[in-house]
Amino acid sequence: MDFPNGKYAWMVKIGEKGQFVIPKEARDMFDLQPGSTILVLGDVKRGLAILPREAQSAFISQIFEETDHE
Repeated sequence: MDFPNGKYAWMVKIGEKGQFVIPKEARDMFDLQPGSTILVLGDVKRGLAILPREAQSAFISQIFEETDHE
């Protein structure tokens, strides 16, 4: 399957403890190291999103801006 430039998808399995491993290619791409903090967001209709710390502030600001306009 081809993805647009800069877009990626990986398949992972959930282990018995509910954990999964972020693929090495993704860890390298987003500079995720042991001890890195990530934000996991959930939406019942749209699914899960995982954001590295560097992207969290911008994303959260965008969410609050959108809610201010409703």
